Amino acid sequence: MNKKQKEKKTIQDKVIENLVSILKTALVLLIIISAVVEASRVPTGSMEDTILGGDFLLINKYLYGPATPRYIPLTGIELPYYRFPSFREPRKNDIIVFKFPGNRDQIEFEELTHYVKRCVAGPGDTLEIIDKVVFVNGEEFPIPEHVNYDNKLLPKGLADPYIFPKGSGWNSDNYGPIVIPKKGDIINLSKENIGRWDTFINRENKASVVRFVNNEIFINNKKSNQYTIQDDYYFAMGDNRDNSLDSRYWGFVPRENITGTPIIIYWSWDSAIPFSQFFDLLGSVRLDRIAKLIN
Repeated sequence: MNKKQKEKKTIQDKVIENLVSILKTALVLLIIISAVVEASRVPTGSMEDTILGGDFLLINKYLYGPATPRYIPLTGIELPYYRFPSFREPRKNDIIVFKFPGNRDQIEFEELTHYVKRCVAGPGDTLEIIDKVVFVNGEEFPIPEHVNYDNKLLPKGLADPYIFPKGSGWNSDNYGPIVIPKKGDIINLSKENIGRWDTFINRENKASVVRFVNNEIFINNKKSNQYTIQDDYYFAMGDNRDNSLDSRYWGFVPRENITGTPIIIYWSWDSAIPFSQFFDLLGSVRLDRIAKLIN
């Protein structure tokens, strides 16, 4: 190998070394940034008119405790997960972003899906809905500025078979009273109420651990008549009350699932227009919503 070839190889090595260093730095920065802020698109109208379908949001993940990403960005490689202490806990009336816990009778939802809803009640609160009016601990919950209702009212006693919890006899307009679970609370279990709590307990254990055999309840193969709650929970509802699948239908939101709160709309267009109609989609851009703060 002559001198020129050696010099050429040295230059190539330095270029490759610098590129690798830049990529490593960029990846570390991307992981750090994604632990504090995140971009998210709203696909549905369950929060209208506070947030519209097709709004693109920046999410503050620092407020409720930044967490390390579960995956390396742009890859499917799983990472060790850790949540740092929170600046504060979610409060009533906060708009929260959370990992969907699953439909009412599911132990865990198969896909990593995030929802945006309003927190209406927290751990230990008692929630009740009477003729569409929400009460928390006996006091009327503040009506959000852009809340949506329709004129139809489901009367008390008209049971919705899809409502949470299973067999409650409630509907979305007349609901509860129900106590939001708090870490350390003890549930007394019986053959009469195990149908309401089995999925909840299975979710906490991330496996099907509840069995009901010969009128006896078993949890993790141990006979049980009590269960101690392992996490704090929240009750979330959409501002578009009559067109929102929320905690009334699929249950409580675990604290560990809450990832952040939206702070600003950075882009907005009509999500009902398919991307294949790009120019129509581009024409639907809502300039008046871009840079709008969320509250």
